[in-house]
Amino acid sequence: MRVLHRDPKTGEIKVRVENADDLWHLHNLVLPGDLVRASTYRREEVKTDKVRPERGEKVRVTLTIRVESVEFQAFSDRLRITGVIVEGPQDLGRHHTLNVAVDDVLSVIKTWQPHELRRIEEAVAAAQKPLVAFLSLDDEEALLAQLRQYGVRELATIRAPGHGKMFPSGDARSVYFDEIVAKLRIMEIGEALVLVGPGFTRDAFLEYVKAREPALASKVHTHGTAHPGMQGIQEALKAGVGAKVFGDSRVGYETRLVETLLEAIATNRPCAYGTAEVAEAIEAGAVETLLVSDAVARNPGIEDLMRSAESARGAVVLVSRHHEAGQKLEALGGIAALLRFPIK
Repeated sequence: MRVLHRDPKTGEIKVRVENADDLWHLHNLVLPGDLVRASTYRREEVKTDKVRPERGEKVRVTLTIRVESVEFQAFSDRLRITGVIVEGPQDLGRHHTLNVAVDDVLSVIKTWQPHELRRIEEAVAAAQKPLVAFLSLDDEEALLAQLRQYGVRELATIRAPGHGKMFPSGDARSVYFDEIVAKLRIMEIGEALVLVGPGFTRDAFLEYVKAREPALASKVHTHGTAHPGMQGIQEALKAGVGAKVFGDSRVGYETRLVETLLEAIATNRPCAYGTAEVAEAIEAGAVETLLVSDAVARNPGIEDLMRSAESARGAVVLVSRHHEAGQKLEALGGIAALLRFPIK
């Protein structure tokens, strides 16, 4: 994300979306009631003698809408912001949806909270970090994925020829590996490819790549996991494998915090989870880090708890529900806290 303009007096922050992760950050920053200004297309109304006006051509206009809903579409790298037009050349008071994509520019006008401003700073800093790809495979199937700020995004699945646990021949394995390499050539790998999975297939694939694609092999980091597929990738993230590669990513940061929380629960160290317990901890000034699932961040009362935690010098972290750790937090009620001292 790139910040193009800030106006502290009006609360306007103008940004350029540089990647799909920025759309995810905006999804968590733009709330109902906020104003969003962007260039968009709106159909002109052609005045005629008919009772109903005819539909004209779509023209590019700059509109400001008061937000009613925000939808993040990870499958299409698009953010849909719907609201009522409050500024523009036409159709004031009518509804419009802004479809925000990578490279688009928009302004968000609101009263910014400290944790929201920190999230913008994180998004700006994250744009400079290397992109990381995952390949999780066994002798039956390979999964290609990218580590994004909101979680792990699946890109492709390649199935090995033949059936069963053993390859029918060396040729079949070569066909399988060739297809994986072909996918990797057209995929955005960035600075590193984290290779995970059980058994000998992972090591055999690395040797295969070293012999045929030395430039690609130089980017590979390997780690054995008990499971293939997405479960294997989540194992690697949880284990902190490749901390130098993806440890500074948002999902790595969120995963470590949730794992710390779960460990605190298991060992009776100071923590709280659920709305009532967390509210009690905030009132006591005990909250050091407040974890809030983005699934509940907009629920009534949750934002008040976030403000109160910050006022009491607590850090507030929004956790994405699009990765395993985020789903664990959601199962705990979507809100939890690491405490400075016990409250019970």
